[in-house]
Amino acid sequence: MGLIAPRLDAIKPSSSMAVSAQAMSMRAAGIDVISLGAGEPDFPTPPHIVEAAVKAMRGGETRYTAVDGTAALKKAVAGKFRRENGLDYTASEITVAGGAKQIIYNALIATLAPGDEVIVPAPGWVSYTDIVRLGEGTPVVIPCPETEGFKLMPQALRNAVTERTKWLILNSPSNPAGAVYSREELAGLAAVLLGHPQVHVLTDDIYEHIMFDGRTFHTIAAVEPRLKERTLTVNGVSKAYAMTGWRIGYAGGPEALIRAMATVQSQSTSNPCSISQAAAIAALEGPQDFLRPRALEFQARRDRALEALRALPHLTCGTPQGAFYLYPGCSGLIGRRRPGGSPIRNDDDVARYLLDRARVAVVQGSAYDHSPYFRISIAASMDQIETAIERIAEAVGVLE
Repeated sequence: MGLIAPRLDAIKPSSSMAVSAQAMSMRAAGIDVISLGAGEPDFPTPPHIVEAAVKAMRGGETRYTAVDGTAALKKAVAGKFRRENGLDYTASEITVAGGAKQIIYNALIATLAPGDEVIVPAPGWVSYTDIVRLGEGTPVVIPCPETEGFKLMPQALRNAVTERTKWLILNSPSNPAGAVYSREELAGLAAVLLGHPQVHVLTDDIYEHIMFDGRTFHTIAAVEPRLKERTLTVNGVSKAYAMTGWRIGYAGGPEALIRAMATVQSQSTSNPCSISQAAAIAALEGPQDFLRPRALEFQARRDRALEALRALPHLTCGTPQGAFYLYPGCSGLIGRRRPGGSPIRNDDDVARYLLDRARVAVVQGSAYDHSPYFRISIAASMDQIETAIERIAEAVGVLE
């Protein structure tokens, strides 16, 4: 009998984290690499949030807390949902964990049985399908083509639902394509879901505050209140507040589900970091005036990167509506040869070639179940983005 559990045969390490780790390793070896792989804002955590953490440490808030979040943080989360989303949750309907990823993990581990199906629109975040597999569920990946804005359409959802479907995962603004669902589009999906009471919705709203071109954010439980009792509304402080390392995610949902998720967490990590929870209260209840300027800075980076990318041969790129990624199509590179070398066969090869030749780290589209594309993070300085695209231009230009 081997040491490693067979369930790990079905999953792989996070591709975006692997790309970032490889870039860091190359930098440590003295290689000049620009990493556009990680989904991590380059802005600092706002000072008032840092000060709240310092105050908490000095005040002795360094002990265990309630397993799934302090009462004070749950109150702040409830206030955020009510103020920004028009959703009312009691403390018993709110959970806090070590990041939105752990929230999603807890929910799927707590609810999936072998054979249960989870609908995952593609392109979609790299961890969705692997967490489903760890929970012994079956991911049902639905391709969402660029011609439809990389978004799930009602008919595609209708065709995918079966009697075994337990969850639909939605992500808006989306990673990696930056797709944003309008109120009307969410209402169309909700109309399908109302006819299938066995299907629950996990909506990942982590990029809520990073919206472009004057768009308004909507979440499905607010658009269709009849779905609220079977929706888990997931969010966190990582992206909007530049708190990726603080590891705080939260969610609102049905009390029975929240209780089951707390049970999973009690036997895995126990409570989230007490200091980070204090900081998250300051994030949610403190000044919010920096959020829009930061979103506008990401929009400016998007516009500059799009202009530069669209000037390159053999690449295409739609306009992201939110988040901080571009998702260029690279079908024009498939079949071309590296200088004096082998042909590029797929977007995995494209990503490897850009790292080897251009010293630019990107994530291949296959990681998001949607090829041939690759993801570029614009959560980097304008100078880095412009230099990276110049390097990509040189690498693309010498392909034979």
